[in-house]
Amino acid sequence: MILSGNEIRNHLGRNIIIDPFDDKNLNPNSYNLSLHDELLVYEEVVLDMRKSNRVTRVAIPEEGLVLAPNQLYLGRTSERTETHNFVPMIEGRSSIGRLGLFVHVTAGFGDVGFCGYWTLEMFAVQPVKIYPGVAICQIFFHQIAGDITEYSSSKYQNNRDIQPSLMFRELSEGQEPNPQLEFTFGADSGRRLSQTAVR
Repeated sequence: MILSGNEIRNHLGRNIIIDPFDDKNLNPNSYNLSLHDELLVYEEVVLDMRKSNRVTRVAIPEEGLVLAPNQLYLGRTSERTETHNFVPMIEGRSSIGRLGLFVHVTAGFGDVGFCGYWTLEMFAVQPVKIYPGVAICQIFFHQIAGDITEYSSSKYQNNRDIQPSLMFRELSEGQEPNPQLEFTFGADSGRRLSQTAVR
């Protein structure tokens, strides 16, 4: 079963923490989360699961930023959430979906016990202009049956920023290269690539 908006409010401060919380963002059975003012864009042409792929940080100005199609943008929610005894999930809002903007590729399913900001895997069907602070997605909560072992992954738990994929930790044990290593084939190649990606 999914918690109603009133039931979400009843569990605030105990099983559910949403920080900051604003009652106007509470829906009949979900809560709207807003978009932070930065994105990460991968600098690699080919993303490698076994490696820490390089990223560049892009600010979303108050006047907005146009997302290009066929480009993955990693964002995050402005709100930090913490969930105990329920399973948190996020989905895009219908108004966002009707603009052809996906807020997650496959990773909308959370774990009981997750604490942190939600990383958004944003993908646009056609060019779309986004703004910082916009209500970008909604979180909702499922009841869970059976004994609970809370999420405690060292990869994403208690994150403080946008989180690119850390799958390389699973595939390359003990090997954690710096994701911000300089390109060796031209000092400004990464800058040119990132500027092209966000036009």
